[in-house]
Amino acid sequence: MGANLESFISERVTPISGDVCDENLGIKDCTLREEMWKEIDIVLNSSATTNFDERYDVALGTNTFGAFHVLSFAQNCVKLKVLLHVSTAYVCSEKGGNILESPFYMGDTLKGTSKLDINAEKELVKEYLDRLRVQGATNEAIISTMKDFGIERAKLYGWPNTYTYTKAMGEMLLGQFNQNLPLVIIRPTMVTSTYKEPFSGWIEGTRTIDGVISAYGKGKLECFTAHPKSILDIIPVDMVVNSMIVAMVAHANKSSKIIFHVGSSLRNPMKLYTLHEFIFRYFTRNPWIGKDGKSIKVGKGIVLSSMAQFHAYMAIRYKLPLKVLLLANVVLFQYYRDMYIDRMRKVALGMRLVELYKPYVFFTGSFDDSNTEKLRVAARESDADVHLFDFDPKCIDWEDYIMNTHIPGLVKYSMKP
Repeated sequence: MGANLESFISERVTPISGDVCDENLGIKDCTLREEMWKEIDIVLNSSATTNFDERYDVALGTNTFGAFHVLSFAQNCVKLKVLLHVSTAYVCSEKGGNILESPFYMGDTLKGTSKLDINAEKELVKEYLDRLRVQGATNEAIISTMKDFGIERAKLYGWPNTYTYTKAMGEMLLGQFNQNLPLVIIRPTMVTSTYKEPFSGWIEGTRTIDGVISAYGKGKLECFTAHPKSILDIIPVDMVVNSMIVAMVAHANKSSKIIFHVGSSLRNPMKLYTLHEFIFRYFTRNPWIGKDGKSIKVGKGIVLSSMAQFHAYMAIRYKLPLKVLLLANVVLFQYYRDMYIDRMRKVALGMRLVELYKPYVFFTGSFDDSNTEKLRVAARESDADVHLFDFDPKCIDWEDYIMNTHIPGLVKYSMKP
């Protein structure tokens, strides 16, 4: 669209500020609310906090009750044809094998040992926050404590992190209270840069695998942790968007709920080890230029195939030298104190990140996409331009996409010096 983009958008789109954490999406103007309820016929909810270790209160407010508030708002829309909610395929947690497009029901847990009460979780968070404030905890302490609390509650019920746990609870609320509203839940896997539209390689920020690619290219990553059989289930963002558009059209005015897995692990799987090979070749041929203007030379890196190997590597490579530094501090009257604290902090951060990503780098399941395949078939049989709304991962050549589209896009749009 070039220079015409702004006028093109403003003629067609009315942005309204609000907040999914609030009832009525935070829209205070009664007249505006009534107008929206009268005119809106499709509601699409993609709001989320995607941090694996988000504060529990923030994740619960956005990912869980945010979904419920969107549903409540949609139920007031008199012309509503469909509500589409974007979740994540990883609500399944760490299952192996073939993972079906199955719904969650209220109270489900992945451990199956106890019932999950979402309202009780909300009250628990409020009590926890009130107690911290009464104790005079600093904002930094509250953030840290609430992050740990989220992980703790997630693991109690079988989820590996706060993100997937709160997204699963959001699905439960939608399923319980949708009252025969046409409901579509899209569960994408790891979303990556565009395959074709609006142009190949576009990406905003770094997501999932991109942090690893960026750190490797800058020479900051010396080892990889991955199960030999792990499948890296990635899907370009434009394919996810295309599936959403087609699903909304196909399921408009159908009083039912349906779930679509949008990923690649079943129809065009790529091993995590293969990504390792691709990024080594890319940054060997196209080295990152450091702040000093010099090319950064990357090595193949050590591949650790289990957490036991990772912990052993960390102990020898980092923790043992830290103990030596601690001893030197005692002898030299804390001469290396700042260096010791800085390195301790970096090691602790590295350990935490690996723990957070462990469910994905050791993931051996594949996501069944029977519903999504039926959607693709229906699109091909309709009058729609299937090339314009393509979301079939079988057409992706992973070597070409990673080497010539995704990494160049990441370097251009998201990797900072």
